[in-house]
Amino acid sequence: MFVPLTNYKIMKKITLVTAIMIASVVSTIAQSTNWVIDNVHSKIQFNIDHMVISEVSGYFHTYEGTIVSSKDDFSDASIEFSIDVNSIDTDNENRDGDLKSDNFFDAAKYPKITFKSSSMKKIADGKYKLTGDITMHGVTKQVILDVTYGGTVNDPWGNTKAGFKLTGDLNRKDFGLTYGATLEAGGLVVGEEVRLVCRIELIKQK
Repeated sequence: MFVPLTNYKIMKKITLVTAIMIASVVSTIAQSTNWVIDNVHSKIQFNIDHMVISEVSGYFHTYEGTIVSSKDDFSDASIEFSIDVNSIDTDNENRDGDLKSDNFFDAAKYPKITFKSSSMKKIADGKYKLTGDITMHGVTKQVILDVTYGGTVNDPWGNTKAGFKLTGDLNRKDFGLTYGATLEAGGLVVGEEVRLVCRIELIKQK
């Protein structure tokens, strides 16, 4: 079949562009690094006001997350995270049961809290703003968390580790956790603002 020279040149150019695009994608994938959370050295904690005068602290035992980044400073990190609501622990069995009930998290209906990042913006050395969507109690909201990067090291067993601290505030009522018992003197028994403190240690996947 005869192919006019002009068409041949066009086809050759298209083939070249396609090859470059494929090579670029392959190169990006090859350079990306996968990390997972080291649960033994991590903690997902929250604090909330109790009867105005004090705080209650709690944490989750069961969670998992994956982080993919092609840059050493994690400034392009893509993060997905999941928490098992039934693993909540505030050091009081009755209170934990209430938190799992439909007064609060309704863990039977909404067993997971999930987070998916949309950006990890570096604002200074070791400091970031992490933006993403958190889904809790069937409601999805965008949140912005402050991130401190502690650095990356090799441990004595040949693993590469990276450390982070994430902090931020959420309003529980934004997610439909509307329990509103009040004190006779005024003020909520359980505060609305939830303060998150997450200490995360990652393991680089080989």
